[in-house]
Amino acid sequence: MIKQRTVKTAVSAAGIGLHSGSKVTVNFRPAPADTGLVYTRTDLDPQVVIKCTPEAVRDTQLCTALVNLDGVRISTVEHLTAALSALGIDNLYIDVNAPELPVMDGSAQPFIYLFESTGIQDLAAPKTYLRVARKVRVEDGEKWAELNPSDGGFQLDLTIDFNHPAMERDLQHLVFNFTGRGFAAEISRARTFCFMRDVEYMHAHNLALGGSLENAVVLDDYRVVNPDGLRYPNEFVKHKMLDAIGDLYMSGRSILGAFKAYKTGHKLNNMLLRAFLSDAKNYELISFADDPAKVRSETFEFIDARIAEPA
Repeated sequence: MIKQRTVKTAVSAAGIGLHSGSKVTVNFRPAPADTGLVYTRTDLDPQVVIKCTPEAVRDTQLCTALVNLDGVRISTVEHLTAALSALGIDNLYIDVNAPELPVMDGSAQPFIYLFESTGIQDLAAPKTYLRVARKVRVEDGEKWAELNPSDGGFQLDLTIDFNHPAMERDLQHLVFNFTGRGFAAEISRARTFCFMRDVEYMHAHNLALGGSLENAVVLDDYRVVNPDGLRYPNEFVKHKMLDAIGDLYMSGRSILGAFKAYKTGHKLNNMLLRAFLSDAKNYELISFADDPAKVRSETFEFIDARIAEPA
């Protein structure tokens, strides 16, 4: 039986908020089975709890933000959820003292390193997957994204389309068969990116105030400005794929199916996930205990990090 997971012990991280520019501290605590991913704004009185769900995503401008009905928000959650997806962590308490998570280095890798260091706890409950039963597609002008049934685990096929000298055309398409280990090795270090021509607009709207060459790839009209260049030749499409993996894990359940998209972003990713979950005919809830023949073994290749016995 493939079990649900949480962190073994509480662990904290601190950094700068990408959009606020303020220091942020976040504390991660173990959670029991079937809890899901639960955020708490500890800086508010009374504290506000927001469960991570596709419906709680109510702002997708330059990030994925959870916002409750009173307007309380927790922004930039997509890099964390991408890391949790790779680690197979589906239950976690996340306490943050600001309206956004720390951006760290602009990728998912610091979160993976953090949880690998503290360890992961298997729980005495089966992990549940969302198996795609029929095609679901959403469109926004020329942009589109879809989920299709697949005999394998979780496959991604993503194309971006930027007309920029630093973005080679043959490096704007990526196909990736998802595993936790593969994500850590090939995708997790891809950083968020922006164009210098957009910075003035973002600052005028109180966005990206904490952005820097330490947590983003920055491009002028001709080149990458960062002195150390890119981490991967195709870092741009890899980061868009990282975002998509994080956005599609907002339900806290891994998807078994094929994701394909053209020029997608946070808004379209969330639209797709909502459309997918809006009709029970679109998916089937399964676990390894239910029918192991429906899921290939590599689907379960999450990152192993000092895993403890089931709680």
